[in-house]
Amino acid sequence: MAPKAAHSRNELPPEEPVGTISAGGTVLSLYESEFLSQLGERVRTLRAQREMSRRELARQSGISERYIAQIEAGRGNVSIVLLLRLAQAIRCESFSNPFADLKVE
Repeated sequence: MAPKAAHSRNELPPEEPVGTISAGGTVLSLYESEFLSQLGERVRTLRAQREMSRRELARQSGISERYIAQIEAGRGNVSIVLLLRLAQAIRCESFSNPFADLKVE
């Protein structure tokens, strides 16, 4: 295994497809970062359509209001189980049953 080349202060490191760092400290790719941003926007939009405050969504989902804010801002690397809780609280079929349109032949 070849050693990594050292970079001088004037030299930029090689480009890597890094998007952002999540609230949990995980380095995300651009694709993952964009996915979380779109997911957060979707949660915020659906919550607003249901005329729910973050506090009410937190109460119904069992997820802290602060973490919901991070998710809506695209910084929360949400687990599948927490996504399911959010979906159930905001009554979103496409989140709570992601396999609904799959057809098995």
